[in-house]
Amino acid sequence: MQINEIKQIFLRNQKEHKEIFSMLDFEVLKSEVNRLDQQTYDQDFWNDSTSANKVIIALKTLKTTYDKINKFHDLFEEIEVLYEFIISGEDMEEEFIQVTSDFSLQATILGVELLLSDENDKLNAIIEIHPGAGGTESQDWADMLYRMYKRHSEIKKYDYELLNYLSGDEAGIKSVTFSIKGQNSYGYLKAENGVHRLVRISPFDSGGRRHTSFASVTVIPELDDSIEIELNEKDLKIDTYRSSGAGGQSVNTTDSAVRITHLPTNTVVTVQNERSQLKNRDTALKILKGKLYILELEKKKEELSSYRATDANSFGSQIRSYVMHPYSMVKDHRTSVETGNVQKVLDGEIDIFINGYLKLLAKGDL
Repeated sequence: MQINEIKQIFLRNQKEHKEIFSMLDFEVLKSEVNRLDQQTYDQDFWNDSTSANKVIIALKTLKTTYDKINKFHDLFEEIEVLYEFIISGEDMEEEFIQVTSDFSLQATILGVELLLSDENDKLNAIIEIHPGAGGTESQDWADMLYRMYKRHSEIKKYDYELLNYLSGDEAGIKSVTFSIKGQNSYGYLKAENGVHRLVRISPFDSGGRRHTSFASVTVIPELDDSIEIELNEKDLKIDTYRSSGAGGQSVNTTDSAVRITHLPTNTVVTVQNERSQLKNRDTALKILKGKLYILELEKKKEELSSYRATDANSFGSQIRSYVMHPYSMVKDHRTSVETGNVQKVLDGEIDIFINGYLKLLAKGDL
């Protein structure tokens, strides 16, 4: 590799380093980490466990960011040293290429993480998937999306929990609700809010014809105790029933499933994952509060499409298309990000679309 090429790589890394540090005030971040850390040493710190837990969570989040930024800076200093050695005639090109490659990858990851500035971004995500019109074909597509998000949670090392599942008539699902827990999981997965469209040769069509299917994905934040939503018992209709399942030991024999309807908004939440009716009720109330919080934000900000899927679960309303025939392509219609590897996307590799969405959102173009 020519010296000029090495110089260009170094200058590009230098620019990436400067851009990342322009996105935050590192000294303020460091000061806030120290301030919260000092609070944990106060002898009265644990007298109020609720307040203490909030501080611990905030400290963990900020410290994770601080450590990542520190490591990123250390990596750049290593690049500077290697560059100086190469300029002076040392044969260290292989090490330089490896470190600069790692540095660029970290710059991309950090660049996206630092875009998550909304107060809800740090929260866990709750996802609902519903098939559109089309019977078995759309129900199967909803199930494919469900698998995609489960695989994504495995790749990102998020914790996954199934909250409600209703099987399709012949295949697929009629609806599913699940939670994805992990740092900034809502901040990332909010990019998936909307209608998803599939074009393929249907495995359920004996004539081998091409079909178009739709499914809606709704992502809401799992609210923590810092956000208070008051619920009036008179506004709630609470039904209990026997949980459905795949059969055998997985089927409950008690009426533990809970369905809560918020009458003023006609918002419905169903949870049946626990054998305890009380636990299912608590989880359903938590999801309901998240939905009502989003509805309130929609009223205030008049940005319905930023928080939940559009009601038109059909042609012309999709945020993303997954085409498997007559060609292979997944395209996000909001950002124009696309890829020809459909199977990789369906196996959970959706960061390319999430990153593209967050970058445009930060610019105010969405």
